[in-house]
Parts: sequence; C-alpha cells; structure tokens
Amino acid sequence: MSIWRKSPKAFVDASVTIVLWIYFTLGFVVFFSPVYMAAFFFSSDRRGAFQNLNHRFLRGFLGLLRTIVPGLTVEIDPRIFDLRSCVVVSNHRSYLDPVLLVAVFKKHTTIVKSAFFRFPVFGGIISASGYIPAEGSGRQASLLVERIRRMDEYLSEGGVLFVFPEGTRSRSGRIGPFNRGSFKIARRCNAPLEVILITNTEKLFPPGRFLFNTCVENKIEVRWIGRIPPDDGRQRKIDDVMADVGTMMEENLESRQGASKIGRDNP
Repeated sequence: MSIWRKSPKAFVDASVTIVLWIYFTLGFVVFFSPVYMAAFFFSSDRRGAFQNLNHRFLRGFLGLLRTIVPGLTVEIDPRIFDLRSCVVVSNHRSYLDPVLLVAVFKKHTTIVKSAFFRFPVFGGIISASGYIPAEGSGRQASLLVERIRRMDEYLSEGGVLFVFPEGTRSRSGRIGPFNRGSFKIARRCNAPLEVILITNTEKLFPPGRFLFNTCVENKIEVRWIGRIPPDDGRQRKIDDVMADVGTMMEENLESRQGASKIGRDNP
C-alpha cells in the first residue's frame, strides 16, 4: 500500500490497465463469446459476421479507453470512416494501432503474424475473420494463397484491407522501411492506396510496457493524409510508390510534431 501512496501514477496506470484487461477477458467471455459461437455455427457469412463482431468489440474497448483514461482525447479524421474498396497503409507506433483501425472499419481485413493463428481461441477468431497470415509457410501457406487470390473480390464488395507496411512498431518515432506486400496487393487488385497517419498511441501504450501510461495529457490522432489512385500505382515502379508513401508519412509526421511543439511553447 505504501508504494501506491508514494506513486499515485503507478496506482492509476495499474487500475486502468486492469479494467481494460477485464474488458478483453471477462467481457469477451461473458458478453461476446456466445455471439461469436452463434455466428460460427449459424451465420451464412461467417467472415463478415466475425469482422463485424471484432469491430463492435474493439469499438467498445475504444469507448472504454476514452472514458477511463484521464487526459486522453481520440480524434479520428471523418474522411477515414468513408473509405471503401481500398488498401489502407498506416505507420505503426503501438499495439493500439490495429485496435483503432478495427474499431473504425466494419468490413475489414488485415495481415496478422502467422504465430497468432496458432493461439487457442484467438487463432480461431482471426482465421474465421478472414485475416491474412503474414508468412506463407507451414499450415498458413494455403490460407495465405487463398485469401490473396480472393482479395480483389473482397475489395470490390466494399471491404478494406489495412496494413502496417513497416511490419513492426517503430521505436524511434521515425517511419521504418516498408515491406512490399500491401503495395503488390493494391496493384494486383487495381485498388487505390489510402494513406493514413496515427500519432501518439505510443505515449499511451508504449512498446515493451505492460501498463498503460495514463497520467499524461495525450491526444491520439488518426489522419487521412493522401491517396494514390490505382492507375497511378500501376504505371510506376512499386519502389517509387513506396518511397512516395514514406515521404508523405514523414512530412506529415514532422509537420504535426512541429505544430505540437509550437502549441506547447505558446500556451
């Protein structure tokens, strides 16, 4: 108890983290797992039903986050909610990033680390949701091929594929080198690339930290910053398109960081 008296921040961080994990575990078991079971056995569109349930579950998590974290605001560019039939590429700062995007897009799919498909329960959910394993080896090889093969159909029906082309969370705050996969998919499917930028999720849930960092003023933003039309994407080398997207992200990130600094210097 004396530790909490000396460090009220640690108490708040631990309390908020516990509440959020209770939502993820007990909340899922009590409220969502029966609905997932019903969707698995009775839905005529299991993939769509699971994506919708994932969306609702994480939208609830985002609402809880906004409610119980002191000093937190979350601002999502309204243009992002209207994106359809496209490949969305984003920078990656925290495990909160995919949570935000699933909470935004009702009809969505994404690329997930292949190891997660082997997890009990969670692996079954992401597989039934139509998510794509990141590596084409082992048991996931045929799954990867089948889902990429059908991606053009999925996108034409209004679905969104969102990807973090860096492949891992940035520790430096800079934009890391991109993997080519999402850019190849956009070209193959003749789909537009929509570029978004996520900022400040790493301040709330930093890489390598179990507890949420809650006792700081923080504004998480999800911004649409540009689009590469399919015709433009097909006529240019993939490496050039990747370079343009990286530059777009870096320039917008620097401008937002500069604006934030000016705001702090001139309260």
